[in-house]
Amino acid sequence: MPFNPTRRHFLRSAIGAAGGCMSGLPLMGLGQDAAQKLAGVSVEDLPRLKGKLTLYLGRGEGGLYERVIDAVKKRNPDLRLSIRRGPTAALANTIVAEAKMGLVRADVFWAVDSGAIGLVAGTGKARKLPDTITSQVDERFRYDNWVPISGRIRTIPFHTGKLKAADVPKTLSEIADSDLTIGWAPAYGAFQSFVSAMRILRGDEATKKWLIATKKRAKSYAGELGAVMGVARGEVDIAFANHYYTLRLKAGDPDAKVDLAFTNNDAGCLLNASGAMTLRGGELAQNFVRYLLSREAQSFLASEAYEIPMLPSVTMPKGLPDLADIHPPKVDLAQLADLAPTLRLMRSTGVL
Repeated sequence: MPFNPTRRHFLRSAIGAAGGCMSGLPLMGLGQDAAQKLAGVSVEDLPRLKGKLTLYLGRGEGGLYERVIDAVKKRNPDLRLSIRRGPTAALANTIVAEAKMGLVRADVFWAVDSGAIGLVAGTGKARKLPDTITSQVDERFRYDNWVPISGRIRTIPFHTGKLKAADVPKTLSEIADSDLTIGWAPAYGAFQSFVSAMRILRGDEATKKWLIATKKRAKSYAGELGAVMGVARGEVDIAFANHYYTLRLKAGDPDAKVDLAFTNNDAGCLLNASGAMTLRGGELAQNFVRYLLSREAQSFLASEAYEIPMLPSVTMPKGLPDLADIHPPKVDLAQLADLAPTLRLMRSTGVL
């Protein structure tokens, strides 16, 4: 039985692999030999999954992650998969609470951002992953007890009827000092990781001042897709959001009045990642993670979810500028797990 979220993406993946298309995130700065070692594994070469597995799924993203999971289940009819779904931050807190009670109910945790992953890793319950999994991604994104599944970059979506890309400030400080109206989603996990990155880079006091200044012209949305749609409707001039919301909106409505801009070397263009870790389940859980890193799953996430693949053999999402032209700050993603000071800061400023 094929692994096939869509036949179109599977064919695209096969063509990309055969053609040696190496434009994914991990290729940056690598030589060809190193890139070839990171070509990834096809599901055709993975062991079949058998037995009971509990997955904590920290996101939905319009059902796209569900389609990956459905494909895994179809290829592995002997896999008895139970899924607990919820916001990533809430599920991470659930795992932490369970750990405090001496419980481990999830075999695998698939989270929307590395901050939540780091929070769970802090419980000491995450199991070390074998090198055969972690070595599939660039060494800059290798961790002992979790592996990035897909990347995303913070962006500044802007209303193309009001602004040109050159009009969008190139730093977060300039945005705070501007007269632009802003859409944001403070309750969203990716936004909180963005604030954590700012704390790491600039310190708590500077971040507090930035939040207070920006809040005066900010409109809150329930999620970042809503913030991007607010930009397209002209409700606000710009927004803070992960890149894929704008690309997905433009895929469905090419005439939408929104495009992407980027800040330079600050948290406004933070490169973050979704990730997976195993908490129990042994080889079965590890092999499930291998399916998420397979060439086919990575191709699907890039072509349909517009996320940045972690395998260099997979083509980058259409519409995303060359990452060589974007200048994200250097932040250890594991540091984003220190979420409590971020939440205190956001509450103290009335942002949350």
